[in-house]
Amino acid sequence: MARRALRLASWTSMALAASGFYLYGNKYLDPNDFGAVRVGRAVATTAVISYDYLTSLRSVPYGSEEYLQLRSEVHLRSARRLCELCCANRGTFIKVGQHLAALEYLLPQEYTSTLKVLHSQAPRSSMQEVCQVIREDLGQEIHDLFVSFDDTPLGAASLAQVHKAVLHDGRTVAVKVQHPKVQVQSSKDILLMEIQKNHVTSQSLRFLVCEVGGDESVPCGPPRVVEVLVLAVKQLFPEFEFMWLVDEAKKNLPLELDFLNEGRNAEKVAQMLKHFDFLKVPQIYWELSTKRVLLMEFVDGGQVNDRDYMERNKIDVNEISRLLGKMYSEMIFVNGFVHCDPHPGNVLVHKRPDTGRVEIVLLDHGLYQVLTEEFRLDYCHLWQSLIWTDMKRVEKYSQRLGAGRLYPLFACMLTARSWDSVTRGISQAPVTATEDSEIRDNAANYLPQISQLLNHVPRQMLLIFKTNDLLRGIEAALGTRASASSFLNMSRCCIRALAVHKKKNTRSFFRRTQISLGEAFSLWQINLHELVLRVKALRLASWVLALLCWLLPAPH
Repeated sequence: MARRALRLASWTSMALAASGFYLYGNKYLDPNDFGAVRVGRAVATTAVISYDYLTSLRSVPYGSEEYLQLRSEVHLRSARRLCELCCANRGTFIKVGQHLAALEYLLPQEYTSTLKVLHSQAPRSSMQEVCQVIREDLGQEIHDLFVSFDDTPLGAASLAQVHKAVLHDGRTVAVKVQHPKVQVQSSKDILLMEIQKNHVTSQSLRFLVCEVGGDESVPCGPPRVVEVLVLAVKQLFPEFEFMWLVDEAKKNLPLELDFLNEGRNAEKVAQMLKHFDFLKVPQIYWELSTKRVLLMEFVDGGQVNDRDYMERNKIDVNEISRLLGKMYSEMIFVNGFVHCDPHPGNVLVHKRPDTGRVEIVLLDHGLYQVLTEEFRLDYCHLWQSLIWTDMKRVEKYSQRLGAGRLYPLFACMLTARSWDSVTRGISQAPVTATEDSEIRDNAANYLPQISQLLNHVPRQMLLIFKTNDLLRGIEAALGTRASASSFLNMSRCCIRALAVHKKKNTRSFFRRTQISLGEAFSLWQINLHELVLRVKALRLASWVLALLCWLLPAPH
């Protein structure tokens, strides 16, 4: 009997193994379909990252030059491991990785620069999978719908990838195709993360005591390591209240996975900003669009952070930065309908072939934030106060937006400036590399307060933070960070938005006229201030030129 049972068990194991290999080889079985596999990868990656930090830095004196060098190397190795985890698990993991890449005020540069590749170099679906989705959603084969269809995608993201194609009527289109299993995998990831939401390990608590509390008598890992790990592998460290990332993903993913919703958003923003002749939103072709397939007009261009492309095409980076700031100020302060994913892969620039004028192309309209009127107006007042250095009103409106006693930190996070710069006036002096470094270093020390703040501000503010961070990343790449012109454009939008609100709430013709005159006067003041700044800049340039001529006389 024992021999028979052993033989039966052996044959059964072989049959199961053979079936498993067959299913896997024929793409019927994907390890990513199993939540345990995905979570197992995350746990293993976390363990390796933790072990690397603990062993690599344990014997090195904290704060020494050797320590800083080794820490940077560990940061880079860990960021690469985290990026590999996101690429392996795909779906929600890539989405969260993209969000982490935008947290430049919080994470080390090694993490943000490494994770940024997830914006445009996410894992790709095979052509077989692309054909399957198109066949299921449109009911026809690719060769029946298109004259040509490029096998190599123009770009791949966490939820979909885009291919260039030509329709039978000659139109060149961009075809956005959703990854086939992303809906199922994303829902599993969210469920698993929520299950882990209330689990806190004793080891992570020990880290919290020594890292955040600064108690050097407690034996623990390297300083400020847990802050990175908490963000990087949030599902294992829920005590820092960064689960708002999961909450936001749970709320936004269903909207982003519905491409018909994306098409409606694209048409809405195109109509809303039609007075901006520099903005191009590709036209949607509804007859060949579904929840998983979106057909749109193909528009070529270079990424908004590609300085080499702009130099080759003689595009002024300062103009691009100014136009981008103007467009987003209009979305946020005036309309309250905000495109929340302006990473470089979603914002292209080019010169129109007919006029030669610069045009900004806005792509990927799946994620928008709709601001309530109360939030939008408070946010307008807050930015007005920050621009004109009215600290009493900065405190008032920061607290109205949920910052409480942490309003100085809130102001620093919004502006990405030090508190000293905020109190002196953010439009008075440009950002320096020293100030950027100071902000990044201090952010690690204030992580508990930052997490508390992010957990208490209105949910609308979270995507605004993400949008601000991505826009600052573009400005940094272009070398136009926080120019006075961008702040003045923001102020113009705030003035207009507040004037519209006041006029809407009064029936008095005299009062409406008074509001209009006040609005015109305030806008005139801003124009005058901008003119003064330009004159000062020209005068400074002439002084510098004169000094150079004096120091370097022309050869005889």
